[in-house]
Amino acid sequence: MPLEILGPMVVVGIVGIALLLRYLGLAKPFQLTGEHTRTAWLREVPNDVPVKILIAKSRQSALLRLASGQLGLVSVMGADTTARYLTDATWHHANKALTLKLPDFTAPHFTIPLEPQEQAQWAALRDAP
Repeated sequence: MPLEILGPMVVVGIVGIALLLRYLGLAKPFQLTGEHTRTAWLREVPNDVPVKILIAKSRQSALLRLASGQLGLVSVMGADTTARYLTDATWHHANKALTLKLPDFTAPHFTIPLEPQEQAQWAALRDAP
């Protein structure tokens, strides 16, 4: 098949699939709930059970206090989640967001939209023994 025909066919096909997924409502980002957060964490780190979970109002991130005493972060990435320990993370508070910088080259930082009240709750969980 000539490239002049194949190229537009591929482009139209990809755009068509994207529009169909959007129309069917399948392109919406995943939203966390308490049980989803617990399951997402245990799927990646089965030996460290969440004890306390704080979910952001955006439902895109959650802070966890784990049975080991460490902190963890579950974050939405499209239709899936990722889980990270927050060991040696630095916290930078801004007016409407919290930025967590991790010593991990695969995910060096997370910017999480949080209201000041939510930031205070997350800081209290971080500082709790």
